[in-house]
Amino acid sequence: MSVDIDEVVPDLTEETADYVTFDMAGERYAFPMRRVQEIIRMPVVVKVPLGPPSLEGLSNLRGRVLPVVSLRSCCAMEQTGHDETTRVIVVAGGVPLGFVVDRVSSVISIDPQAVEPAESVQATVRSDVMVGVIKSDGGAMTTVLDVDQLISSQFSRLTERQGTGGRDAVVAGPADPTGDRDDTLELVSFAVEGQEYALPIDQVQEIVQAPESISHVPNAGNRVLGVIDLRGRLLPVMSMRRVFGLPVTPLEPQNRIVVVSLEGGVVGMVMDTVREVLRVPQHLVAPLPTLMAREGRKTEVESVCRLEEGRRLVSVLSVSRMFDSPEVRDEIAECREDDQTMAAERGEVDDGRGDEELFVVFRLDDEEYAVDVDAVQEIIRVPEVLIRVPKSFAFVEGLVNLRGTVLPVVDLRTRLGLSRAERDEQQRIVVMIIGGARTGFIVDAVAEVARVGREVLEPAPELSAEQARVVSRVANLPDQKRMLLLVQVDQLLAADQAAAAAELCEATADEALAGR
Repeated sequence: MSVDIDEVVPDLTEETADYVTFDMAGERYAFPMRRVQEIIRMPVVVKVPLGPPSLEGLSNLRGRVLPVVSLRSCCAMEQTGHDETTRVIVVAGGVPLGFVVDRVSSVISIDPQAVEPAESVQATVRSDVMVGVIKSDGGAMTTVLDVDQLISSQFSRLTERQGTGGRDAVVAGPADPTGDRDDTLELVSFAVEGQEYALPIDQVQEIVQAPESISHVPNAGNRVLGVIDLRGRLLPVMSMRRVFGLPVTPLEPQNRIVVVSLEGGVVGMVMDTVREVLRVPQHLVAPLPTLMAREGRKTEVESVCRLEEGRRLVSVLSVSRMFDSPEVRDEIAECREDDQTMAAERGEVDDGRGDEELFVVFRLDDEEYAVDVDAVQEIIRVPEVLIRVPKSFAFVEGLVNLRGTVLPVVDLRTRLGLSRAERDEQQRIVVMIIGGARTGFIVDAVAEVARVGREVLEPAPELSAEQARVVSRVANLPDQKRMLLLVQVDQLLAADQAAAAAELCEATADEALAGR
């Protein structure tokens, strides 16, 4: 039986022996119909750096981000161009994935006994990605491919997120609408005085970089540092060090403010640094022992996560317990009242941007990337001459004398695995803070500062470990026919790379600048 494939709406609930057949390199292959969500024409894709070689890019599928991969590449076949017959088969699973094929043929229904297992036949593709072979009366053969093996062989991150990984905790990715999350705890981990703590992710509204200074509010309590401007809204800021009875240190570039919701508004908490997002199985989470739950800092800890076979302990805090004290709530309330009075005297009003984020948008290789506007120190032109640094990383272009300060400059194309580009007038250096030191990144052009609603922001598909760290989110803007790849600034350089680059710059800066 065969039908026009573009009119097929697969029934994923019915157990049948139906297969979608398609052609690649002159051979015929098939996917089980129960795994096929839909079939579409080749869409426009946004290329993603640091992904697997088979990744063609990301596409917008009715408002949802769809990773699109080359099935030829997955099967170690020679690549070919796309034409009018090219189709993308979208397979269902925890994360929808589109496989590019040369041409879709038909849907066939066969006797299950007609499928011979892979072990008994020979095939031109790797045997580990095939299930078996369908033999027809005319002698032709159709190779049935294993969807799960194709995904896991190229995209281990997707496999981890679907629950087949064996680690204690993994970096959290996009939400799985079909998965059961009752047996896992999602946390944002951070450090204070070298100790690792965490908050449930549903209690965290957002995380922002600490500013150079915080405006002091008169008569504020000792736990409240003051207020900062958060996209037009004034945010009371507390010090976790003071909450824990530790000495308060000056603000540094690696400090982060974790914004949490409280009755009557939000409050920010200054952390030494934010580490990662964890997804921890419930069996690794234990309540705090009763003997330890006494007055003082330990009352804020409601449970402890045992990671890495017990070598890593993460204390899970409770927002309600941290702000349960009447004194703390009074301090926050007084801070808000005093600040509202001062804001009124200054004529400041809330501009209603609380549901939006601001990004600096730049271009690399015809794609649009973005970083949080708070992470950008300044944007400068690329000088005609950069001071070369010997024996440095391949992506380090050299040094720039920025108003008397030595600034290391990185070619962002090279860092993201893209080809280098000739220098032109549109290129700019975006100056950001990495690992506590200012670092410049050369981009093809800076496009705009964009205000993006949070409802269009979603986690980027985790297609490789490095890509998942660097490109953390996607702003999907189908109405504008745009997709912004949101870059995690603190992941652009690994800790050892940032430290090595800083040391090398310090060691060579004086000599290099003196020789100019």
